[in-house]
Amino acid sequence: MDEDKRDFEDSNEDENFADLLEQSLAGIKPLTPGQQIEATVLQIGEQWIFLDVGQKGEGVLDAREFLDEEGKPTVAAGDRVKVFFLSRAGGELQFTTRIGGGGAGQAQLEEAWRNGIPVEGRLEKEVKGGYEIRLPGNVRAFCPFSQLGLRREENAAELVGQSFSFQIAQYGEQGRNIVVSHRAILEEERRAQRDALKQTLKEGMVVTGTVTAIREFGAFVDIGGLEGLLPISEISYGRVDNIEEVLQVGQQLQVAVKSCDWEADRFSFSLRDTQADPWSKVGTLYAEGATLTGTVARLTTFGAFVTLEEGIDGLIHISKLGAGRRISHPREVLEVGQQLLVTIEQIDREQRRISLAPAGAGAESAAPKSYVEKPTGGSMGTLGDMLKGKFEKKGKKR
Repeated sequence: MDEDKRDFEDSNEDENFADLLEQSLAGIKPLTPGQQIEATVLQIGEQWIFLDVGQKGEGVLDAREFLDEEGKPTVAAGDRVKVFFLSRAGGELQFTTRIGGGGAGQAQLEEAWRNGIPVEGRLEKEVKGGYEIRLPGNVRAFCPFSQLGLRREENAAELVGQSFSFQIAQYGEQGRNIVVSHRAILEEERRAQRDALKQTLKEGMVVTGTVTAIREFGAFVDIGGLEGLLPISEISYGRVDNIEEVLQVGQQLQVAVKSCDWEADRFSFSLRDTQADPWSKVGTLYAEGATLTGTVARLTTFGAFVTLEEGIDGLIHISKLGAGRRISHPREVLEVGQQLLVTIEQIDREQRRISLAPAGAGAESAAPKSYVEKPTGGSMGTLGDMLKGKFEKKGKKR
């Protein structure tokens, strides 16, 4: 009697568990071929990787799709992976990361085209208008120049022999006319990256980016998901005249996020904000009365700018040049790039300005220290000098 009761309870528990399982799966929508989902790796075998895909039944994926060049798995149990659903067979749900990644071949290319599943292809050579691509099953496809990357590839010869993931954009003549796009894959990845950045990117953050283009006004930097401008004024604390002397296309940088405007799709970065401010030395290493060696950086009508170190410039007013004689332009006594011994006369911290004088010049010239004041009129002299000369000439005539 007790045994019958236990058997009844055990069978009742089994039925309850089955009911609960059925109820838990009742609300799950069936997968459609080509649908992309995120799955959890359960187990890795020699031929298959088993996945938890949130469905009734396990998912399976060809293990070769996750092997590195040495034949070792690139995923482990518990990892989350993005996969595409192929079909249901014998209670198993078959998945792939891309057609051609494992044992898939030509028979599935049309299915990949219809369902938007990526295919793996090898760039064979450059042809008129684009590239010849070899797909699984030794099928030939065509990729236009504009569809290989987000930008036109300048060194296509270096890409020959490399494999990429492609989206089949056109499938015609029973597979004899196939057009593919790698750019579509990259754009989808960027959309996902951009969505993630929108949740996390804030002004002031320091991010890693790659220089994609250089213009006279600045450089464009891609941080993965979006591209922004690094203005020339934000490259360095020092003066930058030629950006290409400082940055190169393809160079990786650590930049600070200066501004984010998601609606206008405008973003700006600063390289300068990631560097130490050289003005922190002003008042200690660079103090009034100190004598140092600087480099003449620029010559203007009102004086010469001298660089003490990158980001710290001072001005020698034209009236302090010429060793006591009047000059009309600093180029008469100085040249750009010249090393010069100077003395710091005055520091304006608020305006970040330093007034200099040639070392040993003394205080014989109490000229103004303005950065914008123009020199007085050269050989014409002052108004008093002109009137004095006029009266002297009249006296001589008498």
